[in-house]
Amino acid sequence: MTWMPAYLSSNLLTVLIFLPLAGALLLFFLPKGNVRLIRSMTLLVTLAEFVLSLPLVFGFDDATAAMQFVRRAPWIPGYGIEYHVGVDGISLWLVMLTTFLMPIVVLSTYEAVEKHVKEFLIFMLVLEVGMVGVFLAIDLFLFYIFWEIVLVPMYFLIGVWGSDRRIYSAIKFFLYTFAGSVLMLVAIIALYFHHHEVTGVYTTNLLSLYELSIPVKLQFWMFSAFALAFAVKVPMFPFHTWLPDAHVDAPTSGSVILAALLLKMGTYGFLRFAMPLFPVAAFDLMPLVGALAVIGIIYGALVAMVQKDMKRLVAYSSVSHLGFVMLGLFAFNIQGIQGGILQMVNHGISTGALFLLVGILYERRHTRLVSEYGGLFKVIPVYATVFMIVALSSLGLPGLNNFAGEFLILVGAFQSMKGLTVAATVGIFFAAVYMLWMFQRVMFGAVGNEKNRSLPDLSAREVACMLPLLLFVFWIGVYPQTFLRKMEASVSAVVTRMEEKRQALLMERPPGETLLARYFDRARD
Repeated sequence: MTWMPAYLSSNLLTVLIFLPLAGALLLFFLPKGNVRLIRSMTLLVTLAEFVLSLPLVFGFDDATAAMQFVRRAPWIPGYGIEYHVGVDGISLWLVMLTTFLMPIVVLSTYEAVEKHVKEFLIFMLVLEVGMVGVFLAIDLFLFYIFWEIVLVPMYFLIGVWGSDRRIYSAIKFFLYTFAGSVLMLVAIIALYFHHHEVTGVYTTNLLSLYELSIPVKLQFWMFSAFALAFAVKVPMFPFHTWLPDAHVDAPTSGSVILAALLLKMGTYGFLRFAMPLFPVAAFDLMPLVGALAVIGIIYGALVAMVQKDMKRLVAYSSVSHLGFVMLGLFAFNIQGIQGGILQMVNHGISTGALFLLVGILYERRHTRLVSEYGGLFKVIPVYATVFMIVALSSLGLPGLNNFAGEFLILVGAFQSMKGLTVAATVGIFFAAVYMLWMFQRVMFGAVGNEKNRSLPDLSAREVACMLPLLLFVFWIGVYPQTFLRKMEASVSAVVTRMEEKRQALLMERPPGETLLARYFDRARD
C-alpha cells in the first residue's frame, strides 16, 4: 500500500461507510419534484462509492491475514467501545460486492420506482451505510449498530414500495430479524462482562475477544444466541419462512439487495463471530448445522420446483443456495470456507441478476406467473440469452461462477461430513430441474399470449445493468483464483485459530463428551 497516500489509506474505510450517508443528506435538501436530478445524484454517489472501494482490491496485501486499512479511534472510552474498522480476506469481496451492486440496483429503479422517488433513494443510501459498516466493523458494539441500521430502510422499502401484502411481509421481516438480534445483544453483553472478569478490562474489540478463552460451559449458550441471529438472517431452515414473503412483496431493487447482500450478513456473521469466538460449541454442533443446511438445500429446491410465480421460485432457490454456503463454512477447513465465501459472492451475482431479470419482465407485463409466458426467445432474444446464461450459472454449470464455489464447498465438506455432503449433491440436480423447467416454459414453445408478441427487448439501460454481472459470471467461472488468492491467508488463519482454541479448551472436559450431551444431562438433573 506504499503507492497510496497515508491519509487515504487510514481513512478510506470511513469514507466508504459514510459517503452514502452524505449522499442521503444531500438528497434530503434537493427539490422533491426534480426526480431526474435526484436519480442522477444517487447514481453518482453509488458510482463514486464503487470507484473509491477499488483501492481495497489493488492495495490489498495477499500475504497477510491481518486487518488492513484499519481506522481506530476512541468512541465511548469509559466503556471500552471504539470506532474500529478494517478489512481482511474474509470481508474484502463482500464489501466489493456491496459497492459493485449498488449502482446497478439504483440504475434498475429508473422506470420501476415512480412514487416517492426521493424517499426511496434516501433509504437505499442509508441501507448501503449499514451493509458496508457490517462488513467492516471490528468492534462488536459498532457491528451491532450497523446490523440494526439495516433493518429500518429495508422495512420501509418493503412496506411502502412493495406489492399487495407488503405490510405483512415488512412486519414479518422486521420481527424475525429483530428477535434474533436481541439475543445476539444479550450474548455480546455477556461476552463483554466475561472479558472484564478474566482480564480486568472492558472491551468490545473483536480482536481482543478472539484471544479470550471462553469456558466450554458458556460456549453453547453464547454460540446459540449469536447463531440464532445469524441463522434467521441467512436464512437457515427452519428460520426461513420470512424470506419468500419478503422477496415476493419487495420491489425488484429490494429483492436484489435482500438476496445479494443482506442474507450474506448472516453467513458472514457465522464466520467472523460465532465460529471463531466459540469454536468448541461450533464444532460440536457441526452435525446439527450440517443437517439443517442439507435440509435447507433439498427443501428449498423441492419447493422451488412447484412454484408458479417466478420471483417466489428464485426466492426459494436462495434458501437452497445458502444451505451450500453454510455447509462449506461448517466444514472447518480451508477448502470449505473458501468455497463458502466465494459462493456468497456468486449467489449475490447470479441471484441478484435473476431478480433483476424477473423484475424487467414484470415491468413489461405486470405478472410473474410462468403460465402467462412462452416463446419469449422469439420475441426478445437478447433478454432470453441473458436469462439463459444467468440460469445456467445459478444451477452450477462448469465454466460459470457457481460451479467453482459449489465444487470447493463439496470438496471441503466431504472431508468433514461425508454422508451429508453426498445428500447435498441431490440439491444440485434439483436446481437444474427447477431452473430449466422455468426457462423452458417461459422462453420456448409457441407465443401463447398475444400480449407477449409486442414486448420490447432489453433497453440500453437494462443492458448496462446486466453486462457487469455477466462479466463476473464468466470471470469467476473461468479463473476463480483471482478471488481465492486474496482470501487464502485470512481463511487459513481463521481455521488455525479455531482449531488451536478448540484443542486447548477440550482439556476442560472428559474425552468424548460433547456440549449437547453435557447440557442435556444437566437438564435431566
